[in-house]
Parts: sequence; C-alpha cells; structure tokens
Amino acid sequence: MSSTTSARRGLGAGLPDFPWDTLATARATAFAYPGGVVDLSIGTPVDPTPEVAQRALSAGADSPGYPLTSGTPALRQAFSDYLDRRWGATVLPEATLPLIGSKELVAWLPTLLGLGPDDVVVYPEAAYPTYEAGVQVSGARGVACDDLTRLDAEGVRPALVWLNSPSNPTGEVLAPSVLAERVAWARAHGAIVASDECYGEFGWEADPVSVLHPDVAGDSHDGLLALFSLSKRSNLAGYRAGFVAGDPALVGELLEVRKHLGMLVPRPVQDVMVAVLADTAHVEVQRERYADRRARLRPALEAAGFRIDHSEAGLYLWATRGEDSRTTLAWLAERGILVAPGDFYGAAARQHVRFALTATDERVDAAVHRLT
Repeated sequence: MSSTTSARRGLGAGLPDFPWDTLATARATAFAYPGGVVDLSIGTPVDPTPEVAQRALSAGADSPGYPLTSGTPALRQAFSDYLDRRWGATVLPEATLPLIGSKELVAWLPTLLGLGPDDVVVYPEAAYPTYEAGVQVSGARGVACDDLTRLDAEGVRPALVWLNSPSNPTGEVLAPSVLAERVAWARAHGAIVASDECYGEFGWEADPVSVLHPDVAGDSHDGLLALFSLSKRSNLAGYRAGFVAGDPALVGELLEVRKHLGMLVPRPVQDVMVAVLADTAHVEVQRERYADRRARLRPALEAAGFRIDHSEAGLYLWATRGEDSRTTLAWLAERGILVAPGDFYGAAARQHVRFALTATDERVDAAVHRLT
C-alpha cells in the first residue's frame, strides 16, 4: 500500500456512515407520498436571508485580498458588543475569533488543540454526531457522559468537555447552576470546556444562558470556549458564519494554528456578520416564524400519540412513541414525513426522533394534516 493511500484511509478510519445517507429508503418512501415529502429531518433554514445581510454582502463584494484569520477589528468588536448586549458576558475583542460556521470548530477543535490517543474528550449522551466525528479524526478517545462525577469513579480525566445548551437534538436547556457545576468540575480536573450555544437565540420554555456569563464562569473565562452560529439566528447557513469566544489564551492558540492552516472566513462574510449582529429586528421576525410553526406542529404530534420531551429551546421537537426510532421513521415516511431518527445521536436517543421546525409554513401545515 502506498503512503498516500494509507494516509487517505487513516483520516477517515473508524468514521461511521454519514448519518443522513442512511435515510435513503425512508426518503424514497416519503417522496413518493401524494403531495410530496415534508422534510423535517435537517435543521437547515428555509426562510429568506435578511435584507440587512444581503446589503452588507453586496457592499463588501469587492474583496480582492486575503481576509484576516483573526477577523477585522470591526468584526471582533461586533462579537464583543453582541456578547455583552445579548448574553451579559464581558469578552475582550481579542478573545473572539470568526469561524467558517460553528460546525467547523466542533469537528476540528480536538485536532486544533493537539489532542491525540492519550486524551479523552467528553460529549453529551444524546449529541450532535459531529462531536464524535471530531474526536475520531483527532485520534483521541470519546466518552458520552452527562454526569461528570461518574468519570471520577471510572478514573477518567478528560482533556476536553463539550457542553451543548440548548441541546441538539433534545432542546434541553441546562440551568446556570448546572452549567456552573460542570465548569467547576472541568476546571478542577484540568479540562477545557467548549460550550456549543448555536441555538441560544430560540428559547421557548426556558431562557438559555451562556457559559461565559458570570453566573456560570465566575470572574474569569479561564479554560472556557463558547461557540456561536449565525446560521439559525440570521438564516446564514449558506454563508458559513460563526464565532468562538472565551479564554484569551485558548483563542490566541487557535488563531495561531488557524493562520497556518488557512482557516479564513471570507471578508464579505465578515462584513455581513458585523451588520447582522448589530440588528435584532430580523431575529425577532424569525423567532415568530419558528414559534408559529412549533405551535401548530406540537399539538398535532401529541394528538398522533407522540410524547414531546425537553424541547424547551432550539429549532426541534424531540418526540417518542416508545419504540425504536427506525420504526417511527418508517411510520412517518409512509405519511410523507421525513425526520431524523434518534440513533443518529447516540444509544441514549434510540427511542426518539427529531422534528425540525425549519420547513415552510405550507409544509408544516401539510405535516399537521397528515398527522391528524
């Protein structure tokens, strides 16, 4: 075997099939339903990108030079201002960094931190599959665990602990006291905490709190990183726009590595982020859209025999009929509705399915009709 072939196989060694590729049969069934498929399987925005973003993109279109890996001074200031205004967190501009979408850092953080076979990364028991994929690419060992104190009994000392509130897929919101306990445990064990907060703008039955808030972090952001996404907040999934903030030393370390690796957010996208972070009107408009769809879909699911668990925030309803998620997937596909089965998200989620609110009003109404 050539060294090139060996390296190519090594990068993806052990990675599972891409989850959504396993939906081929259910997708075909759902698409064949009279009236077409209602695809609630993926949380990709379907509503228009706000005008404020489109104007900023057009204005910044003449961009012949390479962008700064660190982001423009105006962008880093916009991150800092947003964190203070929206999340009550005081973060210096130099302790922020733009991302090519938050998923990019979810996937690459263990590698960028230099973790490997001797390191353990902890992520939630029901978790977005990219946490595990990022661990596998780095060569570290992953542990799915919500009760961090259990790791003491097992003699596990992690290098990195992922938090995700509001959760994808469950929509659970962790209380500030719970977040503070997990941060304190991680700090006592010398672990970095990375908090994925990309659904934070959409709290329904609970108010999400950032790990950078003083009630959680105390008077320091030492050992903390928080990830934010504009994909959901501002319908910018196609722009790949996000950022990370927190411990200045950790952010500085990430910046140096990212410079070498060419992880650059396009300058026009940086300009767009400055514009949308300063605007809250479009966020409220989008929030109302999701609230309306949620208010129609949830009672229809409950009438069809589903129990909704958690779902206090975010863009999903986490539902179960007390059966294997693939059985539920097939039942829904026969009605032209496609969802994400719980086994995407770990063994703890095998009896649930995830319904996304990211479908047009017409498609949500079609789902309601088919369910009832």
